[in-house]
Amino acid sequence: MPLPEPPPWRQARAAGGARTSRPYLIGPEQVEVVNAALRLRRPLLVTGNPGTGKSSLAYAVADELGLGPVLVWPVNTRSTLTDALYRYDAIGRLRGDGGPPDAGAGTGSAAGVGSYVRLGPLGTALATRHEGRPRLLLIDELDKSDVDLPNDLLHVLEEGEFTIPELARLPESPEGVPVFTEGSHERVTVHRGSVRCADFPLVVMTSNGEREFPPAFLRRCVRLELPDPGPRQLQDIVRAHFAEAGPGALAAHWPAIEVLIENFVARRDLGGLATDQLLHAVHLLRQGVQPGERHLREAVLRELHDRGGR
Repeated sequence: MPLPEPPPWRQARAAGGARTSRPYLIGPEQVEVVNAALRLRRPLLVTGNPGTGKSSLAYAVADELGLGPVLVWPVNTRSTLTDALYRYDAIGRLRGDGGPPDAGAGTGSAAGVGSYVRLGPLGTALATRHEGRPRLLLIDELDKSDVDLPNDLLHVLEEGEFTIPELARLPESPEGVPVFTEGSHERVTVHRGSVRCADFPLVVMTSNGEREFPPAFLRRCVRLELPDPGPRQLQDIVRAHFAEAGPGALAAHWPAIEVLIENFVARRDLGGLATDQLLHAVHLLRQGVQPGERHLREAVLRELHDRGGR
């Protein structure tokens, strides 16, 4: 038996390749809020229930504006601002692990020290551009952070600069210190230990609404609330995600899909289901998993729900 094809959004990509672009549908009111954040160069704080497309919005904006690969900082309770700005491998430097790649550069030289510094996602967003345009940074699930992290972000997001103390202590070098960037072997040059952006990056922060943020932090953000998509929008989302299969790809299954959407909305309102799970169920229908009875369709959704909770 041949292995069935995965959904379009689960196709593997080559190492270093860009994430596959996925269709993203958003209402005109939400578009206006996103455009306001882009024009003002203010962080966009996106809130909504799980599965409303908060993270996907960042990828859609980057794809639409040609901003290159999205820089991602997934936040958890242990995340600190320094994690997002840079990492300094002090132990590796003491051991000489790997050694500086620059010929003749010892671990005590500026270039040698720089070989053990790598900018994090926020640091890279500030220090680099993509084809002359600012980078886009996704700070995912900020509401899971330590209570002080949003306030810690304020200065960096407001001023667009930070200092790397390990480099600031080095003797001043007119050439600066080359350091690695997030997710690549490319380097940028840091002068006097200071990283300052040429263009403010575009920052999208997501929150599931599990906590309130400090007023001073909220004042510096453009806020967007993503509602749960209704039945008509869910139909449009399904059509968009399977558009590559051809205009008639869903025709034979559409009555079952409509019932699936109806059941999905009813169960989602009770909590726990995300739009991705509806797309998974539609994909199963297209591949021959066609439950003919209502309770079997609900069983498919229940199975997807259980998987999503693990």
